[in-house]
Amino acid sequence: MGRRQRPRERDCAAQGARRHCRRADPLVSSRPAWWLAARHLVCMLKKMGEAVARVARKVNETVESGSDTLDLAECKLVSFPIGIYKVLRNVTDQIHLITLANNELKSLTSKFMTTFCQLRELRLEGNFLHRLPNEVSTLQHLKAIDLSRNQFHDFPEQLTTLPALETINLEENEIVDVPVEKLAAMPALRSINLRFNPLNAEVSTPHLLICGASRLRVQSPACLDLGLDLWETPEAP
Repeated sequence: MGRRQRPRERDCAAQGARRHCRRADPLVSSRPAWWLAARHLVCMLKKMGEAVARVARKVNETVESGSDTLDLAECKLVSFPIGIYKVLRNVTDQIHLITLANNELKSLTSKFMTTFCQLRELRLEGNFLHRLPNEVSTLQHLKAIDLSRNQFHDFPEQLTTLPALETINLEENEIVDVPVEKLAAMPALRSINLRFNPLNAEVSTPHLLICGASRLRVQSPACLDLGLDLWETPEAP
């Protein structure tokens, strides 16, 4: 049996339901508390059902059209739906772009990385991610990844092992330090966006950013946006 609600909890639920539904029905204030709580639950379930239907529709569109793109942006996802693996099992190799932007993801599993190992672009901006699984190293064909507006405190160094990666976007995270030497060794890296991160002073010093990438944008502690051509040594003052 489920836990019985205490009177205080029932009152809070009823108040929440009343605030949620009052705009739609001016007569709700005269309804009993149990009715208001039930209506609030129905409203929540309806929204959840709409989100599930949206995901199912987008996945079916990908399968039926033979598209190389899976767009699940703004679907209120808190995790990647495991049912998608089964639906896409015959077409995973042809999926080259996945966008999961502006959801509520806190993590991605190793299965996600190994299943979609043919990805060329992965868009994960606007979530709650703070790390990547080690299996991201299986994305040997990945050219661009967008991790902006997440919650990374440490630079995801697994990305430095990807031979085809050209573009990394980590704007608006909480990164303090950057593995400059490892970035320098990346053969295809052309740009990395680290704007609006609390980078330490050493990382933000131009001469420490001279490496093998052709362009690097850094947000310094002084809020100076540095656009550096990393093939050239900064001129002496």
